[in-house]
Amino acid sequence: MSDVVGADDADDLARGKIPVPADVQEAIRTLIRWSGDDPAREGLLDTPKRVARAWKEYCMGYSEDPAAHLERQFEEVGGYDEIVLLKDIPFQSHCEHHMAPIIGKAAIAYLPRDKVVGISKLARVLHGFARRLQIQERLTAEVAQCIWDNLRPHGVAVVIEASHACMTARGVRTSGVGMVTSRMMGTFLEDTRSRKEVLSLMGY
Repeated sequence: MSDVVGADDADDLARGKIPVPADVQEAIRTLIRWSGDDPAREGLLDTPKRVARAWKEYCMGYSEDPAAHLERQFEEVGGYDEIVLLKDIPFQSHCEHHMAPIIGKAAIAYLPRDKVVGISKLARVLHGFARRLQIQERLTAEVAQCIWDNLRPHGVAVVIEASHACMTARGVRTSGVGMVTSRMMGTFLEDTRSRKEVLSLMGY
């Protein structure tokens, strides 16, 4: 069986129908022992399988190409040539340094040249990249670059605001802190007025 689980397998994964290799289960048992608990304890007996399946689900972005969501484009836009914006898109990811949760929201905008995509596709692009081990800076850049390369718009703007458990639940243990990253391309990078307009629409 391949280690890659496709998006169509998400339900089976959540229901525990996807087999978990023995070495993966043992790795999780080792971590439980190293943390100070007993993997043979009743409450932890099935934990290795649950954790393995959860991580396969957390990282389902590795089994998809986010750009594929932008393949279907529409030219009949009634002459619309202003900003297209989807904001307050919730997402979850995991920090590649500590594998701790990153929980936040994103605003994605583009200024179409001659084509648009279904608005839900912008969220799908975000989730495709977020469901991998990430850092917020790269996630922001990947989403923007994907839209830029595939839609060829006049401009792309992506702003992500998130809380990082690697900072709030460990280390400095500072709660209530949000990290904001942005990537501007094309018109939104080159033209100050356009950049201010899109940031204002995003609420920044």
